[in-house]
Amino acid sequence: MDEDPMKKMFTILTVLFLLTLLAARTLPAQKESGQKLQGTITISGAFALYPMVVKWSEEFRKLYPEVRIDVSAGGAGKGIADALADMVDIGMVSREIHPAEIEKGAWFIPVTKDAVVPVINRDNPLLKEILKKGIKKSDFARIWLNEEPPTWNELLGGKGSVQVHVYTRSDSCGAAETWALYFGKKQEDLLGIGIFGDPGLNEAVRKDALGIGYNNINYAYDATTLKPMAGTSILPIDLNANGRIDAEESFYNNRDAIAKAIAEDKYPSPPARDLYFVCKGQPKKQLVNAFIKWILKQGQKFVPEAGYIPLAPGKISQALTKIGQ
Repeated sequence: MDEDPMKKMFTILTVLFLLTLLAARTLPAQKESGQKLQGTITISGAFALYPMVVKWSEEFRKLYPEVRIDVSAGGAGKGIADALADMVDIGMVSREIHPAEIEKGAWFIPVTKDAVVPVINRDNPLLKEILKKGIKKSDFARIWLNEEPPTWNELLGGKGSVQVHVYTRSDSCGAAETWALYFGKKQEDLLGIGIFGDPGLNEAVRKDALGIGYNNINYAYDATTLKPMAGTSILPIDLNANGRIDAEESFYNNRDAIAKAIAEDKYPSPPARDLYFVCKGQPKKQLVNAFIKWILKQGQKFVPEAGYIPLAPGKISQALTKIGQ
């Protein structure tokens, strides 16, 4: 026996009503979650920011799978040059932005914080005494600014001929600029054997028992063990210049410990510093704005696990105001 036409029509209308109601509830959720975001973001620049931005990109794409984010490292100088030339949407910069760059249209915003640390070889014959006494700020200047740097023995207050082999960065980068700024100079003032990139500089020190260099913390420490990279040690800074590393200064043997010290301002600034995104003028692409806002709001929760320091709430608020949130 055929179904009653009126009953069949009622059933169809009921189903249509329920589907409409479900759609009404689902569409705002899709809009809220940003599922309609799509396109490509191009980013280049500082080695210091590269691991963090890769992590942010992975997490952002979990929410917005139709978005593609291309990230490449090459130094802060390349990042800001690419951004100002409109070759990329975002330049990663690990130093303060220069007035001349602002005049050329650089729009910048802080996204996280880290630091540069001095690195030496674990086979240094005077390692035990070096780690016990540390090196004073004034002596770091002697190492990188003198044509003939002091010997390791002289740095420890003694006499001897154990040479210091000095390495620096050959590429324009925030790490070198920040390290030089620690003793009132610029990157071009630093002497030593020039090595390209953070990984290269760490490798050069690992291969030289008498070597000394500097790295951003995420290239100085192993991401798995959180200890200094194999074959290296972090050279402690004798912050109060009393000739020894006190308990409150002994935070170098673990990445999380030094990150905590940076967050609590126990490590000097510089070489601690903010890390920036730079664009040619305020971003006009909705996708770029959405990515930056997500970093400032939700993305900060991924910062500690990546070995960086989250921005202070006040800086986040200022940054969101600057981007127009």
